[in-house]
Amino acid sequence: MPIISEIAARAATLTEIRRDIHAHPELAFEEMRTADLVASLMERWGIEVHRGIGQTGVVGVISKGKSGRVIGLRADMDALPIEEANRFSHRSRHPGCMHACGHDGHTTMLLGAAEYLAEHRNFDGTVVLVFQPAEEGRGGAAAMIADGFFERFPVDAIFGMHNWPGMPVGRFGITPGPVMASADRFDILIKGHGGHAAMPHLTIDPIVAGAALVSALQTIAARSIDPLDGAVVSVTQFHAGEAYNAIPGQALLQGTTRALRPAVREATWARMQQICDGIAAAQGVSIELKRFEGYPPTINTVTEAELCRAVAGELVGVEQVDWALRPSMGAEDFSHFLEHRPGCYVWIGNGPGEGGCTLHNQHYDFNDDNLVLGASYWVRLVEKLLAVG
Repeated sequence: MPIISEIAARAATLTEIRRDIHAHPELAFEEMRTADLVASLMERWGIEVHRGIGQTGVVGVISKGKSGRVIGLRADMDALPIEEANRFSHRSRHPGCMHACGHDGHTTMLLGAAEYLAEHRNFDGTVVLVFQPAEEGRGGAAAMIADGFFERFPVDAIFGMHNWPGMPVGRFGITPGPVMASADRFDILIKGHGGHAAMPHLTIDPIVAGAALVSALQTIAARSIDPLDGAVVSVTQFHAGEAYNAIPGQALLQGTTRALRPAVREATWARMQQICDGIAAAQGVSIELKRFEGYPPTINTVTEAELCRAVAGELVGVEQVDWALRPSMGAEDFSHFLEHRPGCYVWIGNGPGEGGCTLHNQHYDFNDDNLVLGASYWVRLVEKLLAVG
């Protein structure tokens, strides 16, 4: 099952679309130009279009036959607040904003599939094309769900795809079960009693307590979580004091936690609270732990992962599909969709990248060689899941 010739014939057009989106990046919930482009193209191809779902989200619907089966295909549209360092002609025209994660490519691959599916409709059922806003930390998937996505578009399963730098072009990575981690943020406020640095015995030092806390938090992943389970606790900020000769009255620690399974996610937080309480008692300070829930773990359902594996294998050869690839401790809000429906999130190789850079790098660019392959994968997945007869 090679790539689809009609999509390959449009490679130059798809590249033009992708580079236009790259040159005009938009941050989370600001994707007005991108949404307009997506909607106008789908309308031109005769696709039923729904705007403003989850603020700036766009959904296209293509139906054929009477099977009643419905599947969703999702691409993200937003960019990142990063100043682009590339100098090619399609570099970002918006200072301080760039497509450093390949969402321009994801959107274009799904558009390439949308045009072909609308023209040929070699399937029996309904395809829901999900162009999601605000993946980069702002929860666009949750916003679409809160806006009635599943009620308006009752998909039976939903699928996502992300480019993966470092994986050769022409390869797919598919993992049954956890594929990406949860990502939560925390604030830890430590209150002591400030005073002169020359008389520390008259103070209750929040910096000493904070230093002990930073070290103790690292024991969660090392000693409280099963070594075969993925968990990370990272203190990324430590704010305290303003003078060389004064012990401050309080300190603030901030950071993130990550886990591959919901139970591990909750166990990590429970252990964090126990450690905070223990350090507070030992050091004579008060400690307040605040949790800011982010994205849950992205967990592929096994049946859908195996279907994606079969489609990718037929497209590029089974030897070009990395099965049961190690999951990433990065996070992805496609996880919200998978909390409601079965589905699978796959990786498509993006090659070495500019200078070998990875995602969220100021030199990053999506590999246009993927556009035809990614669009062909989406079409073949639809034809597999919604097979005629």
